[in-house]
Amino acid sequence: MSAKSQHNNILLAVLGFVSVVIAVAVIGYFTLDRTKEVIEGEVEVSEYRVACKLPGRVTDIRVKEGDYVHKGDIVATLAIPEASAQEKVAQAAAGATDALSALTSAPTRRETVESAYQVYQQAVAANDIAEKTYGRMQRLFDEGVMSAQKRDEAKAAFEATKAGVQVAKSQWELAKSGAREEAKVAAKKQAEAAHSAVDVVRSVLKETVQRATADGEVETIYPKVGELVGLGSPIMSISMVDDMWGTFNVREDQLKNMKVGTVLKAYVPALDKEIELRVSSLKNQGSYAVWKATKTNGQYDLKTFQVKARPVKKVDGLKPGMSLIIK
Repeated sequence: MSAKSQHNNILLAVLGFVSVVIAVAVIGYFTLDRTKEVIEGEVEVSEYRVACKLPGRVTDIRVKEGDYVHKGDIVATLAIPEASAQEKVAQAAAGATDALSALTSAPTRRETVESAYQVYQQAVAANDIAEKTYGRMQRLFDEGVMSAQKRDEAKAAFEATKAGVQVAKSQWELAKSGAREEAKVAAKKQAEAAHSAVDVVRSVLKETVQRATADGEVETIYPKVGELVGLGSPIMSISMVDDMWGTFNVREDQLKNMKVGTVLKAYVPALDKEIELRVSSLKNQGSYAVWKATKTNGQYDLKTFQVKARPVKKVDGLKPGMSLIIK
C-alpha cells in the first residue's frame, strides 16, 4: 500500500470519529436539555372535629373509621353525671318556686303555712345537694382534672340554691303572716327564673349526644368506649370529601401559565388516570420557603408559591394524601 493511500485512510478515520462526536453532541443537545420538569402535589381535604363542651365518659360510638355520615347523624353518646345531678337540682328548685307562687296566690290557711314550710325544707335539701356537688368539683379542680369553668358553674349553682333557701324561708314567713301583692309578684318571678334554669341545664345535657355537623367520611376516632374525654377534647375527625383540592409548591419561573381560573391536567398514580384541576389560589410561601438560585453566583432567587387547584368535576376514588403529577 502506498504512503498516499495510508494517509487517506487515516484522514477518513479522523473525519469519521469527529462526525460521531458531533452527532452525539447534537443528539444530547436536543434530547437531554428537553427533559420536562415535574411538579408534584398532594390531595388535601377540609375536615372538622366532633368534640364535647363538657368532660364526660364515652358510652357509645355509633360509627367506625371509613363510614360516610350525613349532617345530623348521631355519631357518639356520652354520660355527664354532674349535669344530670344539676338537672335534678334545677327541677326541684322549679317545683319549689311553683309551689311558692301558688301559695302566695291562695288565701292563707294553716295548710298553706305548712306547705310553705315543706317547700322551705325542700329548698334546704336542694342546697345541700348543690353544696356537695360544689365540694366534689372543688376537689377535682384542686387535683387538676377539672376546669375552673366547671368549678365556677358548680359554685354558681350552690350560691343560687343558697339564695333559694332564703327565698323559701321568706315565703314561709310571709305565709304565716299573709302574703302581700308584692310577695305574689316576687314568687311568680322566682318561679319563672327557676324554669329558665331547668332549660339551661337541659341544653347542656344535649351535649351527651354528639351529631355530625356536615356530610363527610369518618377519618379518625380517638377515644374508646368507656374512656373519659376532657373539656373540648376531640372524639373523632370527619373529612368533608366534597371539599377536596390539590396543593402544589411551584417556583415562580413555572407560574407563566398558571393563574386563578387556569385548568391544569394532573396525573394521579393511585388511580392511573389524568384529571382536570382549576386553580383557585396562589400564595407566596414566604422567605422561609424553598428557593432555587438561577445562577451559581446568586444574581437573584426564585421564590416558591403555593398553588391550590380544585377538581373540575367529582373524581371517584380520589382520596386525601394521593399524589398529583403535573408535567
